[in-house]
Amino acid sequence: MRWLRYWWPALLWAVVISAASTHVFTSGNTGQHIFPILHWLFPSFDAETLETIHHLIRKGAHVFEYAVFSLLVLHGFLAGRKQWLWACAAYTTLVVASYAGLDEFHQSFVPGRGASVWDSALDTAAGVAALLIAWGVIGWRAGRREAAE
Repeated sequence: MRWLRYWWPALLWAVVISAASTHVFTSGNTGQHIFPILHWLFPSFDAETLETIHHLIRKGAHVFEYAVFSLLVLHGFLAGRKQWLWACAAYTTLVVASYAGLDEFHQSFVPGRGASVWDSALDTAAGVAALLIAWGVIGWRAGRREAAE
């Protein structure tokens, strides 16, 4: 069960993503909470502008969900290693893209939700972006360690 030590965060986050794909988080439901806040923050904005901001917030949630998921899956594949492995990054990208597609497929059966290839592409791109940032951070840390020795 050693593998669970590295994988439980990614598994838990996958459950969070699935929960966010339910009818509770339809655009109409999130709008009921977000629009009053946006209207309070920006009282002079018209309805179309507020709708655009709401849309961007929802897409930002996709980016956040899948960037975090990507890092957690990478953590599982690296299993305690401190160096970068491109194979782990490739497997992570495959898992993230597959889960994004599966999540969109799931949404096609949820009332008030719909499947979107573009959302799946956005999710995958967010995962890849997070991996590139992780690669940079791991490389930077390795460089600092070498310089200190």
